[in-house]
Amino acid sequence: MTVSPDLGTPRTASPDLLRSVFRRHAAGVAVITARGSGPVGFTATSLTSVAAEPPLLSFGIGTGASSWPAVSVADHIGIHVLGEHQADLAATFARSGADRFGPGTSWRTGPEGVPLLDGVLAWMVCKVVARVPAGDHRIVIAQPVVGDPAGPGRPLLYHQGRFNALRD
Repeated sequence: MTVSPDLGTPRTASPDLLRSVFRRHAAGVAVITARGSGPVGFTATSLTSVAAEPPLLSFGIGTGASSWPAVSVADHIGIHVLGEHQADLAATFARSGADRFGPGTSWRTGPEGVPLLDGVLAWMVCKVVARVPAGDHRIVIAQPVVGDPAGPGRPLLYHQGRFNALRD
């Protein structure tokens, strides 16, 4: 029998603990896009399937993120699941101040005016159905409207602070 240590009075763990634990959690990498005064987007590892009926997904975004003003009012957003060949694209959309839709990014305007990235494993345009406050973030819940799950390649993962490919 394993005895659990006495953890004392429950208290809130530090943000450092959360970051340290989640560095060990491998996650798929997605780019979320929206249309503001121009195209906006950011790299997310928080993309989650929420429900099958109706189909719903979620992701988190910080309220201080440069993309938040557009996402906070967008009716539709784009979800892009990145392939292992797209670590540079993931890094571009994760970097503050980067020209995310500049010459190095191949994209087009898709349904509902949503910016769609080319060459991804899968993409969806989704209708935003809720924005739920969660600390300094918002959890955005969205319903897929249209998409394509048939892109080439294998998924890009994020683990231990780095982008990685699956190993055979």
